[in-house]
Amino acid sequence: MIERVEQKIDPMIRRIEKEVDQHQWRVLTSFRKHRVSEQHLQASTGYGYDDMGRETLEQIFAELMGAEMAIVRPHITSGTHAITSCLFGILRPGDAFIYLTGEPYDTLEQVIGKGKDGSGSLADFDITYQAISLTDHQEVDFLALEKAISQRTRLIAIQRSRGYADRPSFSIERIQAMIKKIRQIRSDLIIFVDNCYGEFVEQIEPTHVGADLIAGSLIKNPGGGLAKSGGYIAGKMKYVKQAASRLVAPGIGVEGGATHGYLRDYFQGLFLAPHVVGEARKGAVFTAAMLDLLGFKTSPSWDEQRTDIIQQVHLGEPELLIAFCQGIQAASPVDAHISPVPAAMPGYLDPVIMAAGTFVQGASIELSADGPLRPPYTVFLQGGLTFSHIKAAIALSLDQMMATGKI
Repeated sequence: MIERVEQKIDPMIRRIEKEVDQHQWRVLTSFRKHRVSEQHLQASTGYGYDDMGRETLEQIFAELMGAEMAIVRPHITSGTHAITSCLFGILRPGDAFIYLTGEPYDTLEQVIGKGKDGSGSLADFDITYQAISLTDHQEVDFLALEKAISQRTRLIAIQRSRGYADRPSFSIERIQAMIKKIRQIRSDLIIFVDNCYGEFVEQIEPTHVGADLIAGSLIKNPGGGLAKSGGYIAGKMKYVKQAASRLVAPGIGVEGGATHGYLRDYFQGLFLAPHVVGEARKGAVFTAAMLDLLGFKTSPSWDEQRTDIIQQVHLGEPELLIAFCQGIQAASPVDAHISPVPAAMPGYLDPVIMAAGTFVQGASIELSADGPLRPPYTVFLQGGLTFSHIKAAIALSLDQMMATGKI
């Protein structure tokens, strides 16, 4: 089966490799332009003022993202933390914001809040929220958006990746069309894009096509598998500074924050990111083709254009979801001897099974698979540092699934 699939997907693999070459040249050009040297890789301590390496890294990041400014910091805990800093940094009591692409990740539910419960959510600060459901054809409902916008509305959020939703991820082309339409409806609205899982997949990023602010995690795509923690925020200078004031403190903003021993990993990880993301993309194409061969519904399909590194497969049975994830874990370089089981997870609505035998805890640029135990029992596969590892892991997962007698 593997040999058949490899022959089938070869044109797509070659295409990905050409796109990786283009990304790699952009990154290399920026490193050369900013004259990255050994002094930029050294650590700062304490307050972290005048950190030459951090400042240079952030200039490179902004350039690659098509942004006026970026902050890249180890004390951003996760993608959710980066997004939260943006929302709290920009929105004020009495403001409203709208998610244009349906409900966001489960992990943002408690950030948004459902009422004033003292948890420190946006709702506690009288900031209201509405999600616009996609149409039956998975399109953005702009008529509903126009009706939802009020005088209080200050920000429109777009989630590039699918999260746990049964919908496609949004390409940069589609995001650009969303931004154009939002500007036509009301030009003063701030447009924020959750860019998690999308960096270095397409040739440009949302800030290249008019997004005011984007955010993401370094233990996903842009960390290249080397970043041990951290995240980034990029966009227009005004909004990045507001997010930084929330992240750190007003008056300190972008100026403070020691990098300790992280900079070498961040520079090298960013340099490797185009290649590593390319390997993950190849693995996702391979996975889609293998599961399609067995009759499972996959999204994206193996020959579709991709805008993130996530592969969705509807497995249809809870036993198959559990077996798939246990196979991925068994093929991991770390904790392969541990068998994951479904359990409640902070921020998620249903029991979730997670396979992640990763060198960096929770690093979804490394190979991982997870999914909530709810119909249609969909597994979400992401990452993979090498194409060879992904192929081996998928083979082991299929063996585990076959052992259930369900296929």
